[in-house]
Amino acid sequence: MAQTIAAFFDIDGTIYREGLITEVFKKMVTHEIIDQKRWHDEVKPAYMAWDRRMGDYDTYLSRIVEIFKETTRGISSEHINFIAKKVIQQKGDRVYLFTRGEIRRHREAGHKIIAISGSPDALVREMAEKYRFDDWRGTVYQTDEKGCYTGQIVPMWDSDSKLQAIEALREQYCLDLSQCWAYGDTNGDFAMLRVVGHPTAINPTRELLLRASGDPVLSPKLRVVVERKDVIYNIDLKNLSLAE
Repeated sequence: MAQTIAAFFDIDGTIYREGLITEVFKKMVTHEIIDQKRWHDEVKPAYMAWDRRMGDYDTYLSRIVEIFKETTRGISSEHINFIAKKVIQQKGDRVYLFTRGEIRRHREAGHKIIAISGSPDALVREMAEKYRFDDWRGTVYQTDEKGCYTGQIVPMWDSDSKLQAIEALREQYCLDLSQCWAYGDTNGDFAMLRVVGHPTAINPTRELLLRASGDPVLSPKLRVVVERKDVIYNIDLKNLSLAE
């Protein structure tokens, strides 16, 4: 059987210019599903610290995820699916020029296009449908027999989970990973980038660059792309200086 080539895309910060779950969170606050007080007391301080580059994005995101899990427990998945659909309808075009072009290039080349994202599965599904992906994997928010969220999740934001997903997809589609592509931006994408033949880090975090630069497998093949406004920069990892 002939082996297939795939392109794996992280979504948050790689395709979409921010985090999809933050957009859902904002809508849930606006519609009073999440108490405004929780935003001001628990999330806003972490957001302000990150926005001022005095804190990290992961702390801000983890607060959103925890509150999202707590708040959605007992809520019908249909309700969250409706919000997810609205978010993608309204915000789904806020993507990077670079990754939009890469999705188009891979589609024209006949490659499988697969999203692997830490965002909730309802959001990943809507984003994958919008951009006509062949398959997708997201963080699974489990439901009970009535279709209501239980508060239990199966994460897809960490490096090990994404690697397991790629291994399963490799078997499912008979992929030649040495000929496959991957696009990511954080340390959670490290294993996904490392296992393919053509990895690209777009607007990568310092943590990812430091780890990649010291890895003998990933470092020689990693392409680093930075997009600012409407300009796309290709950066040589060997000559990159990471300021303190």
